[in-house]
Amino acid sequence: MFVKGEKPSFATAPSQREGAEWNEPVRVFDDLTFRFDGQGYLEEGTTHTFVLSADGGSPRQVTKGEADLGGPVWLDNDTLLVTGNTAEDAELDPIESEIYAVELSDLSMRPLTSRDGPDFGPVVSPDGRTIAFRGHDDNLKAYEQANLYLMDADGSNVREVAADFDREIGALQWAPDGRSLYSAIENAGNMDLFQITTGGDTSIAVSGLGGTSIGRPYAGADFSVSKTRNPVIAYTAGTPDTPADVAIAGPGVNARTLTSLNADVLPYLDMARVEEVKVSSSADGREIEAWVALPPDFTADGSFPMILEIHGGPFSMYGPFFASEIQRYAAEGYVTVWANPRGSTGYGEEFAQLIDKAYPSTDHDDLMTVVDEMVARNYVDPERLFITGGSGGGVLTAWAVGKTDRFAAAATIKPVINWFTMALAGDIAPFVWRHWIREDPWENPQAYFDLSPISLVGNVTTPTLVMVGEEDWRTPTWEAEQFYTALKLQGVDTALIRVPGSPHYIAGRPSRLIAKTDNIMGWFAKYDPAKQDEASEE
Repeated sequence: MFVKGEKPSFATAPSQREGAEWNEPVRVFDDLTFRFDGQGYLEEGTTHTFVLSADGGSPRQVTKGEADLGGPVWLDNDTLLVTGNTAEDAELDPIESEIYAVELSDLSMRPLTSRDGPDFGPVVSPDGRTIAFRGHDDNLKAYEQANLYLMDADGSNVREVAADFDREIGALQWAPDGRSLYSAIENAGNMDLFQITTGGDTSIAVSGLGGTSIGRPYAGADFSVSKTRNPVIAYTAGTPDTPADVAIAGPGVNARTLTSLNADVLPYLDMARVEEVKVSSSADGREIEAWVALPPDFTADGSFPMILEIHGGPFSMYGPFFASEIQRYAAEGYVTVWANPRGSTGYGEEFAQLIDKAYPSTDHDDLMTVVDEMVARNYVDPERLFITGGSGGGVLTAWAVGKTDRFAAAATIKPVINWFTMALAGDIAPFVWRHWIREDPWENPQAYFDLSPISLVGNVTTPTLVMVGEEDWRTPTWEAEQFYTALKLQGVDTALIRVPGSPHYIAGRPSRLIAKTDNIMGWFAKYDPAKQDEASEE
């Protein structure tokens, strides 16, 4: 629970006279991070852990101090595990965290981990003797995958498990016998539930997880493991044309889907057919995985328009999952393609780190190779190509129009346009400074400029729509506005759309999601050569 702190103040306002209408009091900040996406301007204070009797009553605060300490997990009846960063310079090291044991008898707290790097997500074995957790050594990379560790209940005997397993470990649950753990893991475009033994053996227990990302085809899933001797696994199951339903699987279980939440709608719609595509990147021959959603009336006659939709992150993963935006574009007649260029997760740490201090770079070439493949297959008309993406995908969209004029129109959504301003004013500025660019912007501004789409704005001729949420503090409005103004000064067709009330996650409300897709399609239709020809004939 949040515990309010004392606000910094350097002045005492005079008393307000009766009937006077005064401005709201000034806001004073002395923290490095003073606003955050989805939360706005932050109150002074910290998040602490409390306990409450199961019978009700007053909550008892069990952690104190200037550091946020949360994520409580019972170690035993008298001890809680919490996670946080109590270092004095915690603001300058935004990913650092340790696991602490809090004794409820005297509220003493001791660290169980101590390395330079994040340790988090503790889960206690059924017999209470072993703690599993995730973490990694901090090598100051833009992306480092979380690995699996075990330690004894007192913090001793820390050891890594499945050290050769080259995938990011997700949230953990113990098997009932305490001999293995389960984790939902991004795996080359799929979401698989892995079983990992305490000895380090890995195997896929269940495949086909997903479906919890509604707007775009991100990997996302939930699962739960029963406490029975032969555990039953409940999980969210997704397909390219259905959002998540609840399914079960396990030894001796009739694996099946228990719900059919959209059976009253989806069977009566012409859903897009999804194909997997693999290409060899023009940059270096690396295999790049992609998917394409084909309109219901599709034929490979080279006449269809195409939308390239680019994921954000950039350290995240798309897959063959249901996505309302993708289905909507396909339903409107667009061959819609999405890909996992280098930097995407789910293909190993080395693949993701290819864009470390090099984003954007050859990830652009990966995407253009996918577009080339669509043209080569005669799936699309090369004169009717469109490009869009949000957040990290917005960065790559803005980068692409500075690198090529092959697209008839573009829509860059909530992009970073200038890494200099992002590193000094975004809500994750300390991370961008410490882990992403790893330079002081005032000492080496060129390092920031060279990776900023604003550096290429002089090349842009593509009509480009710019969209951002008015309460986006991740890629704030001034990022989009810099690109919009620069395009205007260059005489490039552009428009700026600000989404009132929206944080970074524009699709968080259905009305915003509809407005986003409607405006993107309206912009593309305006610059579609085929539609322009039809209009001139009329």
